Amino acid sequence: MDKRAAGILMPITSLPSEYGIGCFSKSAYDFVDWLKEAGQSYWQILPLGPTGYGDSPYQSFSSYAGNPYMIDLDELSEAGLLEKDEYKNIDWGSNPEKADYGLLYNRRFGVLRKAAKTAEEKYQTELTEFRKENHKWLSDYALFMAIKAVSYTHLRAHETAANL
Repeated sequence: MDKRAAGILMPITSLPSEYGIGCFSKSAYDFVDWLKEAGQSYWQILPLGPTGYGDSPYQSFSSYAGNPYMIDLDELSEAGLLEKDEYKNIDWGSNPEKADYGLLYNRRFGVLRKAAKTAEEKYQTELTEFRKENHKWLSDYALFMAIKAVSYTHLRAHETAANL
């Protein structure tokens, strides 16, 4: 390096958000602008993959897939994939300084499924192309996540029955 530089290490999930966790939203773009104005050269972020138990970015289920928590719900609304009333009035957690990952897991995926259903209808050509371009990892990842979801639901049903 010929020149001294400075930067910051901060996960995207630490950005402010009305929806329980920082994401690729206007806040992220504003933060980049602020870094530039502050004379920073680098923003080191944590891995961006989907997190597993404990929600550590270093325990990702995929090195290709992105973390669904980082999808900007307002951007989905602007793209016509969600209505604001489908996510604006949801309780995303009461502590703005700490993400409630259990709450996010139980609420965010339902909202994202609504957007995905609309996207499947609206962007058939683009999704077909994405599936073709990413066939080497996408099918196995989707199968794994589907099995994981069914297993989780099955486990929760047994825990509930055991507590009755």
